[in-house]
Amino acid sequence: MTTVQPHTIGAAAERLAAAAATRTPCAPIRDLIGPDDLDAAYEIQQRNIDALLAGGRTRVGRKIGLTSPAVQRQLGVAQPDFGVLLDDFDCTGDDKVDLGRLLQPRIEAEIAFTLSGDILDPITAAEAPHFVERVHAAFEIVDSRIADWDIGFADTVADNASSGLYVLGDSLPTAAAPDLVAVTMTMTSGGEQISTGRGADCLGSPWEALAWLANTCCVFGSPLRAGEVILSGALGPMAPVTPGATYRAHISGIGSVTATFTD
Repeated sequence: MTTVQPHTIGAAAERLAAAAATRTPCAPIRDLIGPDDLDAAYEIQQRNIDALLAGGRTRVGRKIGLTSPAVQRQLGVAQPDFGVLLDDFDCTGDDKVDLGRLLQPRIEAEIAFTLSGDILDPITAAEAPHFVERVHAAFEIVDSRIADWDIGFADTVADNASSGLYVLGDSLPTAAAPDLVAVTMTMTSGGEQISTGRGADCLGSPWEALAWLANTCCVFGSPLRAGEVILSGALGPMAPVTPGATYRAHISGIGSVTATFTD
């Protein structure tokens, strides 16, 4: 339980919301709540998500962040977090992803899931596939409302786990999916390889990541629901987005995903 006062929670939420609205990155919020107060950070995240939902947006899924050791090293943290996906985050099928919607985007390749059922009780990684309808190759376009990505763990949690947009690519039914621990990922742009990884780099297994998320969301009283999209976490290092560039990632046994950005 956090000891941060409600007015401070509100001030931190307003700082992040204003940065998103004005597309002007802000100072970190750890100066308000401290670097390690996760209860306060998730309260800030929820306050801003509630405001967006009240404004007409719809929750369509969740994302797991900081699952890859490579990404954890990039950001100096050692545990995952989660955020909420809203309906307008989905850029699947768009000819180009509009960079004007983003502040300082980076791109990472990962495995996404579409859930076939509600997950109302704790599950194990072995049980996780029973709740998944399809497995996708996906891009998450992460973003930060905090200037220069100067983030600690509490900062990224409060900032909806540094969520931005996402693109779903090729998919297949769960029953036809390969061993997700053993899959390999290669991301390229302009013919140049910019990131590689494997399923085991995502908390040991994307199924472990899904189980962690499901169990954590149950604790928070907001369980995962049938039909939701779950971004399970990066399989390799994220890369800065170059205006006008096209990115492709191939995940063995699943397929590919492509995203082109505006100039």
